[in-house]
Amino acid sequence: MTATQPSTEGRGASSGTSQRLAVLLAMAMFVLVVDTSLMNVSISAVVHDLGTTVSGVQSAIALEALVSAAFILIGSKIGDLIGRKLAYVLGLLGYAIGAAAMTVAQSLTAIVVFWAIIGGLGASLLLPAMQSLIHGNFEGAAQKRAYALVGAAAAIAAAVGPLLGGFITTFLSWRVAFFLEDVIIVVVLSGIRLVRDVPYTGPRQVDVVGAALSVVGMGGVVLGILIWQEGGEAVAAFLAVGALALSGLVFWLVRRKRQGKPTLIDPDLFRSIHFRLGISQQTLQQIALGGAMIALPIYLQMVLEYNALQAGLSLAPLSLSMFAVAILAGRRAGTRRAASIIRTGFALAVVGVAVLIPIVPRADSGLWMTLPLIVMGSGLGLLVSQLNNYTLAPISEERVSEAAGVNSAGGSFGLSFGLALAGGVMLATLAFSFTNLAESSTVLSPAEQQQVAAALEEDAQIMSNTQLAEQLAGQPPDIQAEIIRINTEARHRSLQVALLVPLLAGLLGFANSFRMVRLPDVTPSAAVEGMVLG
Repeated sequence: MTATQPSTEGRGASSGTSQRLAVLLAMAMFVLVVDTSLMNVSISAVVHDLGTTVSGVQSAIALEALVSAAFILIGSKIGDLIGRKLAYVLGLLGYAIGAAAMTVAQSLTAIVVFWAIIGGLGASLLLPAMQSLIHGNFEGAAQKRAYALVGAAAAIAAAVGPLLGGFITTFLSWRVAFFLEDVIIVVVLSGIRLVRDVPYTGPRQVDVVGAALSVVGMGGVVLGILIWQEGGEAVAAFLAVGALALSGLVFWLVRRKRQGKPTLIDPDLFRSIHFRLGISQQTLQQIALGGAMIALPIYLQMVLEYNALQAGLSLAPLSLSMFAVAILAGRRAGTRRAASIIRTGFALAVVGVAVLIPIVPRADSGLWMTLPLIVMGSGLGLLVSQLNNYTLAPISEERVSEAAGVNSAGGSFGLSFGLALAGGVMLATLAFSFTNLAESSTVLSPAEQQQVAAALEEDAQIMSNTQLAEQLAGQPPDIQAEIIRINTEARHRSLQVALLVPLLAGLLGFANSFRMVRLPDVTPSAAVEGMVLG
């Protein structure tokens, strides 16, 4: 190798330094992915400790994903302008602020402001900056190893997150879990001197209108759902503004491109039908995952009265099977077509959810859900193993980073949409069912029906059957039994309806996969093969 040839191990760094940097980047990705899992399995504990509502916590979870999705394209551009290393540091600090706030929060407001909004903004800076830094600090075999290590950290965090969060929350506190996130971030920042900044040589103009339209579009749709869930007004207005903004974004990008002006994203990316289908499938996959990962933890903690560890153990078949199948399919796909594997993945996800729906009213334990969750997780694992490469395969190497950012934004938007819609549908169905079941009761008098419907609708989000039985002490036995029956049936029904969200997303993805199968295969470039963060 001559003096002018780049090293295949890293740029200006020894092999040992490169390895330490890759480990630190993997630690940052682990925190990024495990964060939401911690929150999902700790819902009941957070509700109890802060005296808030399930819908409030669920809204915060959806809002965090929304902020990350809405600003990720802007975050990528900010990283270009201020430097990827600085964007990486600011992203970590945003996440650290959110985690620190969780350790001391005394109200839902603090969680929304610091964890959901500031933490979400941190994520929108962190993910694109990490991708650029890996691409710029490593070359050749070292770059592939760095991508593989960071991707493995993300997969492991997704797999063990529910178990880890459940264990810490049950035996210590959910606050300790978020404090440990801060400890990891401090360790990562302590090695920031190992990171070499990656200069940006592209255009420095900012498409302010495009950025605003993307934020308003995604934000309007998801916030409209969250406002509807909370019984607020102007729901239709938010949804309409969101839809109009997204439509306006398409028009604006095409117009700017024709004028030769910088755009938030290059609309020519969508000329590839493979890219369009890949983005839509990525979004549908994340809607299915988000819907399941909010509805199931709420059900396990509200209905079965599980603590965080029990909820995490019950969800483990989903997360662990998704992790195992993704790894196995990624290595053993061989000559099998990616489109066919994707179709099988959506089919398994649909079967898993479809089997789960009739089981819900009969389940008195999370064990009943084990087999359907394994089937669903296996399907999602197949999708994880193929969708990224399928989406980015037709994109040229010099544009793959931008395309990966769009891919990530689509997935994040799908996740936030699934979280918001499934959670909102579940809690809305709960309130409707209380009223419907109380009014149709033959045990309760008309006055009691109205009283019970109003009381259950108000307290439904935080009251288990055990708590309800304590409050009903002194009431006639037949009244107690009837009210608890209404409470139980309404909760079962609400989960069944909420699971229609991942079911419908899976069915749409399965139908869409037939179009993918009819298309010729595209061989991804070497840059795409290594890029696991998109």
